[in-house]
Amino acid sequence: MSQLFTPLQLGPLELTNRIVVSPMCQYSADDGVPGDWHMHHLMQLGCSGAGLVMVEATAVERRGRITHGCLGLYSDSNEAALGRVMSAVRRIAGQTRFGIQLAHAGRKASANRPWVDEGRPLAPGEDPWPTVGPSSSPYVEGWPIPEALDKDGMQRIIAAFSSAAARAARIGFEVVEVHAAHGYLLHEFLSPFANMRTDSYGGDFNKRMRFPLEVVGAVRAALPAGIVLGVRITGTDWLEGGLTLDDAVVFANELRSLGVGYACVSSGGITRSVKVPVGPGYQVPLAERVKKESGIAVRAVGMILTPEQAEDIVSSGKADMVCMARAFLDDPRWVWHAAEKLGASIQYPPQYERAQRSVWRGADVIRPGKK
Repeated sequence: MSQLFTPLQLGPLELTNRIVVSPMCQYSADDGVPGDWHMHHLMQLGCSGAGLVMVEATAVERRGRITHGCLGLYSDSNEAALGRVMSAVRRIAGQTRFGIQLAHAGRKASANRPWVDEGRPLAPGEDPWPTVGPSSSPYVEGWPIPEALDKDGMQRIIAAFSSAAARAARIGFEVVEVHAAHGYLLHEFLSPFANMRTDSYGGDFNKRMRFPLEVVGAVRAALPAGIVLGVRITGTDWLEGGLTLDDAVVFANELRSLGVGYACVSSGGITRSVKVPVGPGYQVPLAERVKKESGIAVRAVGMILTPEQAEDIVSSGKADMVCMARAFLDDPRWVWHAAEKLGASIQYPPQYERAQRSVWRGADVIRPGKK
């Protein structure tokens, strides 16, 4: 029996399988408001058969957006529009559950969309905005120097995360995830490459964890008990002197004590100069160690490509869930095809059942392999 297609209990929430669609920025909102593209994108993922679909990194304040096109949850118009989209998506989604990732871009904010000059910072004529960070240290040379947050600024951001979490709960999301990776604000506080503070929020790792843990605690307090809280964490900065896997284990243990239900273990992103050894499953060992030494449920993410690879990760106990992004952009029916290969039975939208291998001989031609 395929372990990938067994249910998973995350606190009060049961997922029908261990497959998660990773949050993927679409850079297609208008002042945080989703439109037709988001309706199309999330409708497609909603009928993918994944146990959980995570909505993209969603800014908790306007200054927390990466680009002008980033989704937001900082205004009534954001909340109303996303609520309309999710109401429509749920009507066609079957057993798939939905979560949202809350984020603040920190010093990586005020940039172009990635397909415009590789996401360079906004020029003076492109309506840039001031960025913030733990210290006045830019992301890379040539990027704007961020404003080092004082305590009032930090409290404003904590309140923004709390408010966005309350909005997410009203919309009906069953999972809320705090983004503390990929070089964005909370990762910046955690990493010595961005956090040069000398106060109680900088210095050793316990002090650098303080602000991210305050944010997570505020989000947990803002959510009803029935909503699962997760955190995307950094397994390593891939840089000498940066965050290590030992740090990730310590952070995961602290998160678990705050009532966090899972950690999604990613890596890198604190600077562009880092050389990441990207390859199939390259971050799985990070998730495996965090799971083993913290006891928290973990998601593995990063170049998970084939059903057999995903099955091995889950069945061997390296992670409780697998999380995929571009694999779903390439093949929105990845779950259906994985079920065929692994001999699992899943729910299809009845309108599309005629394309199942069991009833359509054409599937043997276009998807050769296990019947």
